[in-house]
Amino acid sequence: MITPQIEKILSNYSSDNPGVKANLVRLFMHGELKGTGRLMILPIDQGFEHGPGRCFAMNPAAYDPLFHFQMAVDAGFSAFAAPLGMLEVGASQFAGQVPLILKMNSSNSLMSKEMPADQAITGSIDDALRLGCSAIGFTIYPGSDQSLEMYEEISSIIQEAKARGLAAIIWSYPRGNISKDGETALDVISYGAHMACLLGAHIVKVKLPSSHLEISDAKTIYEANHVPVAELKDRVKHVVDCCFSGRRVVIFSGGESQSVDGVLSEVTAIAQGGGSGSIMGRNCFKRPRAEAMDLIAQIMNVYKTVGL
Repeated sequence: MITPQIEKILSNYSSDNPGVKANLVRLFMHGELKGTGRLMILPIDQGFEHGPGRCFAMNPAAYDPLFHFQMAVDAGFSAFAAPLGMLEVGASQFAGQVPLILKMNSSNSLMSKEMPADQAITGSIDDALRLGCSAIGFTIYPGSDQSLEMYEEISSIIQEAKARGLAAIIWSYPRGNISKDGETALDVISYGAHMACLLGAHIVKVKLPSSHLEISDAKTIYEANHVPVAELKDRVKHVVDCCFSGRRVVIFSGGESQSVDGVLSEVTAIAQGGGSGSIMGRNCFKRPRAEAMDLIAQIMNVYKTVGL
């Protein structure tokens, strides 16, 4: 039976059909965080983006897709997200044991750095349905010279996904015609998150914002209106506000590998700021399994107890 927290979330998606709402319920009512309105998603697309050696050599068991499926099940993740080939390895063996998300586009680190940031479509709605997925995921790069094409792609994909009962998650990662610091600037992150909502995402994934303000016109407005930027929890709240005043679910990337204390500090700020959870891969699979499972349990405890 769904909880009041999940009923409230579903009320924000009044235009969606029963299929989409059922899949949102599957995400929010699975795993250790079921019923809380919070999500913890395990994403394993880093091998495509960065290469398998860079991602898995420190923990060779992680070369096997089934390692990640099993971790998602055993640790009580809300869902497991991955590109087509990885899901195909374990979708049948783990059918019904964890909600799946098909990551539908990907890039790689072998391309020329001179090319505009872009991703290739590497999966389809038919693939997602065939594999029993609850949702599709898609990356956009606000700021890239290819961003308008990416918006057109995801608009078409989201329309088909919703018509066929799948939830849609947008990874919004600003890059391109902004500085390196600007990629995580508060004004830029919140802008990218807002665009993901406008494109029709049910769930938005962004990086944690820094206190940097990139766009001069935005900086003037932020300062004149005393938008708080010093504390991470306040920056998280601003991103949530920019996602239709919290009417769209916002989760935050776990980012690069870091210490346990560092991870827990960020997760606490997400919870305090009203964020809906984390999508965390490298801070999990780069650790030995026992250590990773302990860290995940601590993260889940924060999301169960802070800010609810």
